[in-house]
Amino acid sequence: MKIAFTTSGDDLNAPFDSRFGRSPKFLIYDLDKNSFEVFDNQQNLNAAQGAGIQSAETIARLGAGALITGHCGPNAFKVLNAAGIMIFNTKASTVADALESYKSGKLQQLDNADVEGHWA
Repeated sequence: MKIAFTTSGDDLNAPFDSRFGRSPKFLIYDLDKNSFEVFDNQQNLNAAQGAGIQSAETIARLGAGALITGHCGPNAFKVLNAAGIMIFNTKASTVADALESYKSGKLQQLDNADVEGHWA
């Protein structure tokens, strides 16, 4: 399974970003291969609207089965949920910390958005 993480960096030691739609990058970690790729999300950093929806569509297109982020708004949640993507939130400081929390079962799956739309 592939897991998407929100980040501003290019590796597992990169800072974890608590924003979803306006996260600068997504790190997609493949649990089966123990490898990752980083994808740019710059087009949504300054979007007037729709950043969460567009980012959710990107995560689905990249084949992620789960998303680990700090917060997820209602519109992004709907798109991710419809795509069958599990959503987890954490306050981890790095992507590696978030991944370890996931692997050790410390993260709880969200069953609803945890912030209002247009949260910054």
